[in-house]
Amino acid sequence: MQSYEERLTAPRSWWVIAALTGVACALMLLPLGTLPMLGGLIGGAALAAVAVSAYGSVRIRVVGDALIAGDAKIPAAALGEAWVLDRDEAVAWRTHKADVRAFMLLRSYIGTAVRVEITDPADPTPYAYLSTREPERLVAALEAVRT
Repeated sequence: MQSYEERLTAPRSWWVIAALTGVACALMLLPLGTLPMLGGLIGGAALAAVAVSAYGSVRIRVVGDALIAGDAKIPAAALGEAWVLDRDEAVAWRTHKADVRAFMLLRSYIGTAVRVEITDPADPTPYAYLSTREPERLVAALEAVRT
């Protein structure tokens, strides 16, 4: 049974930038003619859209007895306490309070985050920093899977 799932999608403004990238490519190819210009418009916009989509396709899930965040799968037995981080604390934990050994699923356009201790003695990772739009729900799901 799945108790939490979130996709960290890119903001809408990034899609506008992807479209504008296509326009910029079209303008660069304008001196070569109409067909190359259309190819630049379509190709540039498509490549930029693929990049935005790939960056915004990362998911955070609490499934069964594990936390799955991006490529990481952390079993519930290795999860310690989880804390909700407001905007100021989230900035602090991804800058001057950050540990280089930590697992960071960071999206700068998402202001809030959750910090989860990793208690596995065989794992050198001290904690996982997860950007999330719904930190209270994620912490509740983590607490439920830990107990």
